[in-house]
Amino acid sequence: MDELVALVVEKTGVSEDVARTAAKTVLGFVKDRLPPGLGDNIDALLQGGEGGEIGGLGGIGKLLG
Repeated sequence: MDELVALVVEKTGVSEDVARTAAKTVLGFVKDRLPPGLGDNIDALLQGGEGGEIGGLGGIGKLLG
């Protein structure tokens, strides 16, 4: 989540608190619309992984920006 918040701050220039609120809001929106069981995978993805990148997916989280 921290990487996503940092990306929002970098791209928009808003404060970290505002970026965190925005990220939580959007992620909640997406999770609510995914099929049952898949929404929980977003939390696991955002826990981080290898090299501190989102989910250890080789930086794919950075492409979302």
